Amino acid sequence: MADANSPRFVLIGSGLAGALLATYLGKRGYAVDLYERRPDPAAGNFVGGRSINLAISTRGLAALERVGLADEVLKTAIPMRGRMIHGPRGELHYQPYDIDPSRHINSIGRASLNSVTLDAAKRYSNVRVHFNHRCTEVDLERPTARLVNAETNESVEATGDIVIGVDGAFSAVRRAMQRLDRFNYSQDYLRHGYKELTIPPAASGAFQMEKNALHIWPRRRFMMIALPNPDGSFTCTLFYPFEGAESFAAMKSDNDVREFFQREFPDAVPLMPTLIQDYRENPVGSMVTIRSSPWHYQGKVVILGDAAHAVVPFYGQGANAAFEDCIVLDECIEKYAPDWSRVFGEYDRIRKPNCDAIADLAVKNFYEMRDKTASRVFRARKLLERTLHRLLPGIYTPLYTLVSFTRTPYADAVRKAQAQDRAVTGAGVILLMAIVVTIAWWLV
Repeated sequence: MADANSPRFVLIGSGLAGALLATYLGKRGYAVDLYERRPDPAAGNFVGGRSINLAISTRGLAALERVGLADEVLKTAIPMRGRMIHGPRGELHYQPYDIDPSRHINSIGRASLNSVTLDAAKRYSNVRVHFNHRCTEVDLERPTARLVNAETNESVEATGDIVIGVDGAFSAVRRAMQRLDRFNYSQDYLRHGYKELTIPPAASGAFQMEKNALHIWPRRRFMMIALPNPDGSFTCTLFYPFEGAESFAAMKSDNDVREFFQREFPDAVPLMPTLIQDYRENPVGSMVTIRSSPWHYQGKVVILGDAAHAVVPFYGQGANAAFEDCIVLDECIEKYAPDWSRVFGEYDRIRKPNCDAIADLAVKNFYEMRDKTASRVFRARKLLERTLHRLLPGIYTPLYTLVSFTRTPYADAVRKAQAQDRAVTGAGVILLMAIVVTIAWWLV
């Protein structure tokens, strides 16, 4: 636990990772000042139409469990046990995520999850949360964050012993670090954007589609997904190119929108009475992969979550990876504090290759979801994976299971899956050769 000589932490950003990390540090007894540019969401300031529902799985739940929040979060979560694929004529194909039906991912709204973690942080008297404070600059040497109070327009200087940037993909803390010599940074945008839409509950309050599934309408060049909410509605997200003949830019009128949805998603349109209104009112968001290194500076400054490694949402691991960052950093604090240079160096060493791995998987899974999930070949391959998993437990585990239902480090999961695939391919070749030799022997 912290003592009188323990450092004071300044955290920039009270989103998912920031609020959870403040809870971790608060539990250890550290003094924490948490600054957030948005108003307090407890006052009803959540803005819709800008976020994709989250799919919380084993890694995220493990992080929440360490501070006693998993059960509370799961109260408002909807289990999703597989994908429901919607064909172009409305035909349905269900693909379970795992051979064990108790293994599932959980649909939860970003605002609901953030409220739970923020409330948990506020319960610690040593954690102070300051809303309406936008970070404009960070002095890495002191270290100090300069902020502007949005309500008064006054400048504020937050000085601590350690500054942690948990302020998202466009982090002000990381921006200061980017001026350092030999700091590596890259950002890669998808040419697709996203728009949030809604399928409301039926008049009776019931779900209008299968409740316990992630729904996907794959259309090769684009797709739509839908995740369930506790009120019986589904949050839908259209992923569509920004520019081109088939794009958000090309849909200029309500009639264009109506014709597009009736042509591409005929089974969804009758379930979306506010389609045109939602399409008009909700903005088009962009999706970016961000890589950076190193994530720390002289034991004084460190970045975590999207500030260090933003990923696109198609493996459902963005929040899970950020929450797992909190576990690893907490474990490093347990082992190495008060040597904060070593704490942050070990955290960086452990997490960087794994977050690079999930970034690659997330982009790859976008094309898989969009282009392949409706094909017979894809369904046959998934059936083979489930069969091998059932017949060879502990020997063959599908990549999706390793990523979503274990805490196997992401990079290790990728290596294991690749080795399994090589072994299966090799066994298939040997079996085929044996069959050919046997046939040839009988013909001689």
